[in-house]
Amino acid sequence: MRRREVPTPVTALVNRQRWLDAAGETLGRGIQAALGQLGNRQQSVRNVLHGTWLGHPLHPLLVTVPLGAWTVTLVCDALGRRRLHTAADASLAAGLATAPFAALAGMADWTATDGTARRVGVAHALLNSLALLLYGSSWFARRAEARGLGQALGFAGFGVVLVSGYLGGELVYRHRIGVDHARDDDVPAEWVPVARADTLEDGKLVRAEAAGIPVLLVRQGETIYALGETCSHLGGPLAQGQLVDGSVVCPWHGSRFALADGRVLNGPATYPVPCLMTRVREGQVEVRAAFG
Repeated sequence: MRRREVPTPVTALVNRQRWLDAAGETLGRGIQAALGQLGNRQQSVRNVLHGTWLGHPLHPLLVTVPLGAWTVTLVCDALGRRRLHTAADASLAAGLATAPFAALAGMADWTATDGTARRVGVAHALLNSLALLLYGSSWFARRAEARGLGQALGFAGFGVVLVSGYLGGELVYRHRIGVDHARDDDVPAEWVPVARADTLEDGKLVRAEAAGIPVLLVRQGETIYALGETCSHLGGPLAQGQLVDGSVVCPWHGSRFALADGRVLNGPATYPVPCLMTRVREGQVEVRAAFG
């Protein structure tokens, strides 16, 4: 039985804000419309933003830059020394310049969420937008030689970033957004029978089990492929997906994996699914870990 998660007070508060669903619908349509303008390049851009090419989600990598810059601003302002004003202003500007890139990657990841995680993601995005507005106002105040006001706005911006960061942590550690859902720790190292060879139809996705681990079997001609059946993005059932040019497409969010080695061909997934070795012995299809 799946463990029932008890939400934290902050998450429970966000989850009660049903207006976030309408905001999410509007945001989602806007993102889809913008991506639709890219035509045939849409999937390539999505792959870049998800971090498919990196083998790791891109958003957590990018977000460290504005956070680090604004932390420098906070420290310099808090010390209150005139000779640190230039450093405070420069780091604030650096955060403003790099935050939009982190936001783009985050929005791409958010489009492939649902349920409570989607609602928390909207709150996370709105808070980040508020922080960006506060830091932008702080920069203009400093340019207008209203440094006291600029510092106050910067302190407020950092407070908002902390709350937003908490929600970001909820998305990762509670809702497992960006986490590998297809780890291969339990893939059997020894040969295990999973199905009779004569029951596998050419080009048909078949779900089997190897020592309790769900496995996807696909026969194409004389070759039988075996992959972990759980999508690495959010745990979708690959056996319910589609075969496309030597790959399987997840039915939940469209991640595409190569049958030959489990590598990611299209996001939102960034991690591969386990690839298993296969053999036919006495009419039985047997599988084992590719390296074990």
